[in-house]
Amino acid sequence: MTIMNQNKELVFKDLSARLPHHVRVKIWLKDGTSEEGFLDLEHNYGDVLRDAFFYHNKIKDIKPYLRPMSSMTEEEKREYNLLIGSQKPFDSDFSAYPIEYKFVYEHDVANYVDWLNAHHFDYRGLIEKCLAIEVTEDNNPYKK
Repeated sequence: MTIMNQNKELVFKDLSARLPHHVRVKIWLKDGTSEEGFLDLEHNYGDVLRDAFFYHNKIKDIKPYLRPMSSMTEEEKREYNLLIGSQKPFDSDFSAYPIEYKFVYEHDVANYVDWLNAHHFDYRGLIEKCLAIEVTEDNNPYKK
C-alpha cells in the first residue's frame, strides 16, 4: 500500500469515527473551489465520503478540523483525567507517571475514543501529517 493510500485510509477511518460528533471538514473540489461544512450521519456523509475516497468525481481532497491534544482546556483535562487517571495498574502506583503514560482498560476504550472524537482531538497525528486542519483560537469552527 502506498503512503498516499495509507494516508487516505487513515483519514477515512478517522472521519468515519467522528461522524456522530458533527466533524467540520474542508473539501477541495476538482474545479478549484473549496467548501466547508459539517459532516454528519444525518445529512451528507455518504455522498461526500464515497466521492472523496472512492469515486473522485468532484472532490480532490478533504480534511477535518481537529484540535491538538495540547489545546485541552483545564475543564477538559479534568474530564480526561477522570477517564484515564482513575485507572491504575494492579502492581504499581501509576499516579507518578505523566499523563501520556496512563492507560485505558480494554472495556473503557470505546468511551475514551468517543470522548476524544466528541471534543475533536487529533489523537492520530493527522495535523502533523498535513491531513487535518489545526483548530486554533482564531479559526475554531466548533465555538458556539
